[in-house]
Amino acid sequence: MLHSVWSPPKTDNCKLITDNWKLFFPMRCPYCHSTNNKVIDSRPSREANAIRRRRECLHCQRRFTTYEQVEESMPLVVKKDGRREPFQRSKLYEGIIKACEKRPVSIDVIENFLDGLEREMLEGGQREIASTWIGERVMAQLRQWDEVAYVRFASVYRHFTDATDFMEEIRRLLASRKEEKKE
Repeated sequence: MLHSVWSPPKTDNCKLITDNWKLFFPMRCPYCHSTNNKVIDSRPSREANAIRRRRECLHCQRRFTTYEQVEESMPLVVKKDGRREPFQRSKLYEGIIKACEKRPVSIDVIENFLDGLEREMLEGGQREIASTWIGERVMAQLRQWDEVAYVRFASVYRHFTDATDFMEEIRRLLASRKEEKKE
């Protein structure tokens, strides 16, 4: 059975404006690759950040799940040398994970921090963000969580070249700790 033109599924709980149905692109069945399917069920995902849809392929009769979510465009990151690149959460996540390796900082805490950082970047509405802004936010958070993780991250972020650089950072850390105790 070949279908050359896709038409919107007819369901009781879904109203489509018939003049605009061509704006919707059909979902391809992962089993037979047909684009002729219908939505059986729609509901918000557990996190309420996506719509979960159960679909049934009208060609092979198999069911599959799709997710629809808002595509948020993160600002570009402006590096110290002026290059611009897309924000990569995974890159930042890996750096934080390495800094926190064998330290008492949970993955959930890191994930929540990154969620908040992304939210702050999106709500700021800027199209570009300096890498130094991101780096300083991460450094401040790591300093609150764990001083060893902080120094580890600082060693990469600030390009430490020898033990003297480590010692200077530790001196600054100890001096700021003394200042905090005075207050």
